[in-house]
Amino acid sequence: MSNQEFATDPAEAKDRNFVTALARGLDVLRAFRDNESALTNTDFAERTGLPKATVSRLTHTLCELDYLVADPRTGTYRLGAGVLQLGFGVLTSMEIGDRAAAEMKALRDGPNSYITVAIGEQHRLDVVYICTKRSREDVALQIRVGSRLPLFDSAMGRAILVGMEDDSRKRAFDLVAQIDPQTEARARASYAAAVEEFAAKGFCSSYGDWRADVNGIAVPVFSPNGSIVYGLNIGGPSFHVKKKQLETVYAKRLIKAAEAISIRF
Repeated sequence: MSNQEFATDPAEAKDRNFVTALARGLDVLRAFRDNESALTNTDFAERTGLPKATVSRLTHTLCELDYLVADPRTGTYRLGAGVLQLGFGVLTSMEIGDRAAAEMKALRDGPNSYITVAIGEQHRLDVVYICTKRSREDVALQIRVGSRLPLFDSAMGRAILVGMEDDSRKRAFDLVAQIDPQTEARARASYAAAVEEFAAKGFCSSYGDWRADVNGIAVPVFSPNGSIVYGLNIGGPSFHVKKKQLETVYAKRLIKAAEAISIRF
């Protein structure tokens, strides 16, 4: 991939409506090639032809918006969940889906045919579904890749929060604080309850909190170095998927599945 592919067209430079900074940011996102999961600022500079100082500012901004995720231990960046909203990140989603497929299918094919299984990743104050196994019933919880659910009110979101490193969690709370103090207080209370539940039971739950007609439980899934935290959940319509069955039949299976998926990364 040549630098010219990322260079600003002279005609674009004369266009008053053309935002060069935005174009450069998208150039950085397009620098990823097939089968690549992480790049450095040097890689971005070489591929886009942009100065390293400019690249550093762009990657910082893209990380703040969750379109890139930084790993300070290796000095690399990977595509974040936010890129799904722009049509990118498909390869990453397919990879974890392939690795988790067998475990997700086993969970879905358990005793309750209304169970749906999904993996999601945080994007700001939401969780974005990146792979799913829909239930065996036609009338069930309808979810798809790219769907969003609230970070603090869903079982999956709470599991991700519990598994996060402190600095990542602080960023989430900082975003909430920008909305209003009452929302932040409720978010912190939700997180505190999730920590207690996870310590006691090994999973996080949401019984009608996200949607009144949906029950679910979730656990975090970790990459080997801990830089990526996903949420793995099972759930379904509250009329067919009861709290007791989730906690007595499915919880142990869910925890074991998360451990197996984490090992396969």
